[in-house]
This record gives sequence, C-alpha cells and structure tokens, in this order.
Amino acid sequence: MHVQHSIVGHGRGTTAEATYNEGVQVLLISTYDLGRQPFGLASPTAWLREAGAEVVCVDLTREKLTDERVHSAAVVGFFLPMHTATRLAIPVIDRVRVANPGARLIAYGLYAPLNAELLREHGIQDVLGGEFEESLVEAVRQGATTKPLSIKAATPPAAPLPRLHFRVPSRDGLPPLSRYATLQINGERRTVGYTEASRGCKHRCRHCPIVPVYDGRFRIVPTDIAIADVRAQMAAGARHVTFGDPDFFNGIRHAERTVRAFAREFPALTYDVTIKVEHLLQHAEMLPVLVQTGCAFVTTAVESVDDRVLARLEKGHTRADFERVVDLCRSAGLALAPTFLPFTPWTTFAGYLDLLQTIDRLDLVEHVAPIQLAIRLLIPQGSRMLELEEVRAVTREFDAQSLTYPWVHPDPAIDQWQSELTRLIGVKTTLSRSELFDKVWDLAHARANALAARRQPPRAARSTIPYLNEPWYC
Repeated sequence: MHVQHSIVGHGRGTTAEATYNEGVQVLLISTYDLGRQPFGLASPTAWLREAGAEVVCVDLTREKLTDERVHSAAVVGFFLPMHTATRLAIPVIDRVRVANPGARLIAYGLYAPLNAELLREHGIQDVLGGEFEESLVEAVRQGATTKPLSIKAATPPAAPLPRLHFRVPSRDGLPPLSRYATLQINGERRTVGYTEASRGCKHRCRHCPIVPVYDGRFRIVPTDIAIADVRAQMAAGARHVTFGDPDFFNGIRHAERTVRAFAREFPALTYDVTIKVEHLLQHAEMLPVLVQTGCAFVTTAVESVDDRVLARLEKGHTRADFERVVDLCRSAGLALAPTFLPFTPWTTFAGYLDLLQTIDRLDLVEHVAPIQLAIRLLIPQGSRMLELEEVRAVTREFDAQSLTYPWVHPDPAIDQWQSELTRLIGVKTTLSRSELFDKVWDLAHARANALAARRQPPRAARSTIPYLNEPWYC
C-alpha cells in the first residue's frame, strides 16, 4: 500500500512534499554523549515523526545495534556531538554501510562538519552541523524519494545559521533515565535528565570545537520548549536536570526567565549549568538567583591558571578572575566545578605544580574530577589553535585514527608525564578525589624534584559537593 506523506521543513516556512512507502524507516544512532540520554536523538525524533517518518533510536552506550534495525532502515543518522563520539562512530558507520548498502547515511552534530571529508570517505552522504533538525528532515525526504542523492556540504562559518522553530524532544524509545549518569548530592543519588535552553556560543575561545561551526553565534531555545522537555523527563523519573548549553549566560535575560520558570514548576528538582568565568563575574548578581532556583553546581571551563596560556586560548579571563569567581560562588553558597586543560604546548612542570597548588589553596580538590588533571589539548579539523605559528610548529599531519592534528611537546618529559597521569587516573578508579589528588601531588613534585609543601587541610567534606558520576568532558 502506498500512502502520501509530507516531510515538512518548518525553519523558514518552507514545505517539501515527498511520496514514499508508508512509514519510511529512520535509524538514529548515538555512540557516546557523556553518560546522558542523548538530546541529539530525542530532538530530531520529534521533527521526523511530525514529518511522517518512523524513527528508531539506538544509544550504543546502553544497548546493542541489531542487524534487524540496520537492515530495516532506509536512512541512518549518526549523532556526533564530540570527539569521542565521532571516533567511536567510524567503525559503526562502516558496519552499517556493509550491512545495508542501500541506506542513506547522515552524520550530524558539532563534530560532523569538522570531519566531513573523512566521513564521506566512509560513506556518509549528508554532513550536518549546527541547528541540524530541519536539514535532517530534508535529507530524510530526499532519501525517501527516487531523486538523486545530494551531498550536503558543511555550513561555512560565514553562512547564516537557520533559526529553527524548536519542537519538544521525543524521548520514548530511548533507554530509561535510570540507566544513565546520576547526581550525587548530600549522600543521595538522583536520576538526571538533560535539556538545552540555547545552542552555540557568542565567544570564540581558540581551542573550542563549537567555534568552527557557530563562529561566535548562538541560538535561543524558547523557555516553554525547554520546560516542556523537563516536564516530560520529570514524569520519567528525573530529579535533577543538566542544562547543556555551552554557556548558560550567553543570553542572560533568557537564562533568568528559564531558571525562574524551572523553579516555579519544579521546586523539588535541582539543575546544573555551564557558565564562563567572565560571565560569572559580569553577572555576579545572578549567583544568588541560581542558588534560589535550585542550581546544584556550575561547571566552568577555567583551563589554566597561567595568564599567558589563557591569553593564547583567548579565554576572556585571567587567573585573578578565576580566583574572584571562586570567592563569589562560595559566598553565594553555589558549588563550582572547574574544568582544566593542563597539557598544552606551553605546559611546564613548574606550571603544573602551580595548578595543583592553586586547586589545593582554593580548597577545590573535591570539586575537580580527577580526569581534569590529565586532559591534553585536542586539535581537530578547523581548530583556531592552528592560527598560532607556535602551535603549527609542534603539530603533525592530520591523523584519521585520532581525528586530530597530533602535537608533540617541546619537552618530551611533559608528554611522558601526561601519559603516566592518564594511566594512573584511569586505573585508580576506586580512590576518592582527595586520595587520587594526593598521589598526583606527590608524583608531580617528585618528577619536578620539588619539595612537596604541606597541603591545606580540606575545609569542605566530599559529601557536601554535588557531582555527576560520569565526569568526562570531551
């Protein structure tokens, strides 16, 4: 039986009609999304179902990809929001292409356009970057007709980003929230949901993977859409919500409207957000508002306590700014979760010891996930880091296996230290944050032949500092 269906593109009021067998099968796949239920599957599912498609979602961190699902799909989309997800996706793309050579393959998300050439070599036909939902509907429409398949290029930074009329994400068909990362707070474990109140970022930090796609632009998700998404997740058991905006304070008035609406409707729920150091300073009057509306903690990308490195990264803040933010958040009763990028071409042993001593002195040991002590700068395709001659001097050719431009530190001992740290932190998973910090502290001082000065006694108990139990941040 043949039925007429409409695949509708709503972003600018355009409508494209398609005729295809009833229930074109779309398979959306996520390979990794920081231990959370993938928003990048739920959001396009709502768009595609509204357009008449039948959608199946598979989160490979929680379930297996069966041959039946692969064989029945006319279109397969791979959600690539970050570096790890993209690396994990490549062999899956190869498997799907072999198992179902007639399927249209689509890659979408931040890291899709950064790796467009490689993805096409593996059979991807459409590469979609920021604000991908409308374009994904259009790609499915083309895949559902007899029209020749087109290759959709990654949107160049100078081109305007679509302004979408967002839909409430559709999460049925995904593994339950109880199978994902949880919040640990005051000895309690809470089921965590995830939504977005904005996308992109108006800043252009040199090392950030958002910049090649959004180039200093961001888009607002209407508050009622975000709240409706939270409402659905609360009904599914969520007791805490992560707002995954790259910077929650990009649109400060929108942020305030959103958290106040959140608190009015969900007074028993908590949430967390990510905010730049400079925005925490600029909008310090909002810190008590965050606390009053249920914010459990704020993640902030400090990256370094070396002002020279911060300038090269164009972070927009200084070491003194960071220390001021620590004081402001502590005074407001707001937990801070700093993230760092300790290994760059400018890292020295003295600088690494300074980072440890600063974390210790500011009583942040229990606030910092141990992996943050070993993070190494990633230089993907399109990175603004390659604008710097001193970076180009230490990088090699692009590596299709790692999806990066590998770089070698001028001092081989620094690279050896970073590798040793990665092994240590990866193996000692049963140690507490303070115990692991102590090991890193002692080893780092021994490596640098420096006296391991007496550490500050911790002033905050670990149980009082909220954290998600899957802290990877890349």
